[in-house]
Amino acid sequence: MVYRIAWIKGDGIGPEISEATLNVIEALESKHNLNFSIVFYEAGDLCLSKRGTALPSETVEGFRNADAAIKGPVGETSMDVTVKLRQIFDLYANIRPVKNFPNIECVKNIDVVIVRENSEDLYKGLEFEIDNIAFALRIVSDYATKRIARVAGEIACKRSGLVTIVHKSNVLRKTCGLFSRVAKEELSKYPVKVNEMYVDAASAVLIRSPEKFDVILTTNMFGDILSDEAAQIAGSLGIGPSANIGEEKAFFEPIHGAAPDIAGKNIANPYAMILSFKMLMEWLSEKKNDQRLKEAAYTLESAVVEALKMGYKTPDIGGNKKTDEIGHLLHKLIENL
Repeated sequence: MVYRIAWIKGDGIGPEISEATLNVIEALESKHNLNFSIVFYEAGDLCLSKRGTALPSETVEGFRNADAAIKGPVGETSMDVTVKLRQIFDLYANIRPVKNFPNIECVKNIDVVIVRENSEDLYKGLEFEIDNIAFALRIVSDYATKRIARVAGEIACKRSGLVTIVHKSNVLRKTCGLFSRVAKEELSKYPVKVNEMYVDAASAVLIRSPEKFDVILTTNMFGDILSDEAAQIAGSLGIGPSANIGEEKAFFEPIHGAAPDIAGKNIANPYAMILSFKMLMEWLSEKKNDQRLKEAAYTLESAVVEALKMGYKTPDIGGNKKTDEIGHLLHKLIENL
């Protein structure tokens, strides 16, 4: 079976980490008898400057017709690309797993999954300005909270069974109050333990005692911030993958930005992009009931672990390896696993 993959390389370091990932995919196809039909689409800052739009209609249609999609980071047009794609395809669940990898200096040992509501909150982009006063509307609904709580419950059932709801209902009494109340009601249907924590306290505890968390369920903006914090606790945003998942469609991406200051220097960390493709294969395996994809995902993570043990690290995680060197090594490791 041929799996159609829509791919946005993105801005800044996006093309470099995409090329390293494509090198790895080639080895996975051969080892696990997979066939990915990858089609590249434009989007982002460079696309805007060239074509007058950050997200062309053919890119949207490419995502619509693909079995799964992956994108590199984009720059200042993130709202027009990343957030818009989430909204167009109702990709309401942003899943960001964070854990330690070998040979990477970290703040603390951490193993959490951040389940971030991905369709509402301030990221609706409902902002306006009147008489030099700017306003933003924060949207939190019963419907969206229920469905993201179900995602957190299902993930927690496969892990330790602990969900921590993170909000700020002591100040944001209506929006966070609804999120807290509805999430607790929905999670009561699952065999999980539920804690609550205000976001400011959670950000501190995450640094001091990350072992207190397993699955964090939170709103859109809080999830964006906490997931970057968690990734840095593990050692770097450069190892942080993520998934944007809806009922039928999904796209995957590293959590970091386009890093234009190091673009073209061949020193960008490709692991987050590579691990995002691992998440893509896991999701696609469940959708298509294809065990080969699950096995390929396991092979890929095993190769990443081995490469890190061997010291294949970019400068952001204390190494001196080049972006393409990591892609080439992972290709060889996969062949030999």
